Amino acid sequence: MKFNTKIPKPLKQAYNEELKRYSFCLENKQYSNAWYHLERSHIIGQSYPIEHTYSHWLMLKFGFMQKDTKEVLGQIIRLLVGGWKSFIDHVPLGNTGGANVPPLKSMPIPNDIKNLFNSK
Repeated sequence: MKFNTKIPKPLKQAYNEELKRYSFCLENKQYSNAWYHLERSHIIGQSYPIEHTYSHWLMLKFGFMQKDTKEVLGQIIRLLVGGWKSFIDHVPLGNTGGANVPPLKSMPIPNDIKNLFNSK
């Protein structure tokens, strides 16, 4: 069994870039763009417990800011199980992490992120 503990440097850089873009969009009240970058951070970091959990934490905070009860409840559930699923490398690849998608559903990975995964 493979255990994921540390995100590779190229993925960490891309993950952090998505979080910077999320923050910029949030500060500028571009909420749909902010969410888009949170989803991308989730896709990049979902195989690594710390990054995966942090993406869900930000999604939970975003749900509270937007007063979105469905998102808040969905993120609480994801926070309880997401990190350990990452640790044992059992995540649905491509899943964007929001409460608007089933938590165990694999989804297509955007090409630029797929290229990142292939080069790590």
